[in-house]
Amino acid sequence: MTEPVAVVDVGEGTERKPRRRMSLRARVTLLAAACVAVVMALVSIGAYVTVYNNLYQQVDDNLQVRAIAAAQTPQVRQGLQEFPGAILSSTDIQICLLDSSGAVTLPKAGMQPPISQAELAVSQGSVSSSIRTDSKTDMRVVALHYGPGQALVLAQSLTPTKQTLNQLAIVLALIGGGGIIVAALAGTAVARTGLRPVERLTAATEYVTRTGDLRPIPVSGDDELARLTTSFNTMLGTVAESQERQRQLVADAGHELRTPLTSLRTNLELLLSANRAGAPSLSEKDRVEIEADITAQLDELTQLIGDLVELAREDEPRTEYERVEMVEVVERALDRARRRTSDIEFDVALQPWVLTGDHSALERAVLNLLDNAVKFSPPGSTVRVRMRPLGDGSAVVEVADSGPGIAEADLPRVFDRFYRSSEARTLPGSGLGLSIVKQAAQRHGGDAYAGRAPEGGALLTIRLPGAPA
Repeated sequence: MTEPVAVVDVGEGTERKPRRRMSLRARVTLLAAACVAVVMALVSIGAYVTVYNNLYQQVDDNLQVRAIAAAQTPQVRQGLQEFPGAILSSTDIQICLLDSSGAVTLPKAGMQPPISQAELAVSQGSVSSSIRTDSKTDMRVVALHYGPGQALVLAQSLTPTKQTLNQLAIVLALIGGGGIIVAALAGTAVARTGLRPVERLTAATEYVTRTGDLRPIPVSGDDELARLTTSFNTMLGTVAESQERQRQLVADAGHELRTPLTSLRTNLELLLSANRAGAPSLSEKDRVEIEADITAQLDELTQLIGDLVELAREDEPRTEYERVEMVEVVERALDRARRRTSDIEFDVALQPWVLTGDHSALERAVLNLLDNAVKFSPPGSTVRVRMRPLGDGSAVVEVADSGPGIAEADLPRVFDRFYRSSEARTLPGSGLGLSIVKQAAQRHGGDAYAGRAPEGGALLTIRLPGAPA
């Protein structure tokens, strides 16, 4: 993915600078701190609101209870006025008796509570009680109807309550800040510990890129990062195996190419030297034999190079698979095989079978089986070709020849690259044909097998998944 770039004006031109992205460790730390900050904020707000409501409710309840208790105390007389006796003993709150005209009766040395229209409405009998907060004096004021044209008014300062709430806010802020710091430190520690396998994986990737050494990474634990490391080691093993196959293919190809190239060069040098002045001339028979050898060696090189190209496609992705009628594939391969030989009969019995795959690769595989059978069958013999389903979601294509068969020691290796049995070394071929057969079968989800036919010759089989047509 292309990194986003920031464009910075520098006079006439522009300079593109890559935008630096925050590291994963920093993002984990920031995420942990942010989550704790959100949780602490929600908890602090919830706690503060709950305590705030409870404290103010306690003030209101206390004022109302004291107002009711004050109204129920015996009355005392002062001059011509009568008022509750609680007025004389209430020193921790402001209390007074308010009449409908606005006159106020206070205890000696007492302070008058805030009076507003709400309290006058209670004294006048418009409402039975009222409760409010006086913004000027920061007091909670309760008025209770006391008698005809009278109201008992009590007021209590909210300063202690607000001090308690301020202290609570400070404590919550300190706890929240400490929690965020602890969460950031814990997130850093967790990120450092948790990302250590990722750092090892990154270092290993850089090491592989730098040196090409596909050594696996040590795995510890059984968590997701351990499974990631195991998967990476599996990938390294697959890459190493692919490289080893490529090296082996190059080495084997070089070994196989050396013989026909050396022979071809010898024959060409012999022809060229015979045309030089003063050199002994070649007879017509020798010249014809050398030219025939050169033609045969060129044919062998052409076949070998074609087989190498086919094998080199082993890791090529196949995305354009299509419906393949195996009867048509086998019949086309038979037509080509019949054109190459005229002294071999083919006994054919095919049952319909379809699959999704590459028809050209499958035709090449079947043709290689037929060519191999023709090569080992004596003139006038018969090659038996069968295709039948097995009843387990797969079908087999069997090719049996009338040749000497395959030795027991050679059966496990007949599909190896460049492997040729002692009987086959004197016959034309590159030793890659059956390797291509096995590769094509495995690419389509099947496999290839070698055995002995009832007739005594070799029985080569490919199994392919699919369905009856």
